Amino acid sequence: MKPYHDPSVAPIEQFCCQNDACPEAGKRGHGNLCFRGYGGAAKTIRMIYCRTCRRVFSERKGTPLEHCRLPVDKALSVLAHVREGCGTRPTARLVGVHRDAVTRLARRAGAHAAKLHDELVAVSPPHEGGAAR
Repeated sequence: MKPYHDPSVAPIEQFCCQNDACPEAGKRGHGNLCFRGYGGAAKTIRMIYCRTCRRVFSERKGTPLEHCRLPVDKALSVLAHVREGCGTRPTARLVGVHRDAVTRLARRAGAHAAKLHDELVAVSPPHEGGAAR
């Protein structure tokens, strides 16, 4: 019998140490991480252990879902509605959450996207034709 593999669960190779003081921080696939139990109120969030710095952190650390108390499917549904241009109140009504939860999650995701954009633009090669107009 084959072991069950959930495609929505990220493998350990996709994570990196979130401790800024760790020499392996930000480096993926170095073999220094392993899963170490579950956290959260429902014990559904995987905890990751770094063998280099000996710190434990959540799989959500450094993502817009960090400290989010909504179930993952609802949080992703909120973000999908916001991405499609749906307003705060209609999103709250359609997903079944409070409008403040929609605003909080949208702000957190927007700040995360802005940081990622700045990081990716900083390392992108310049265009040979100059700036786009």
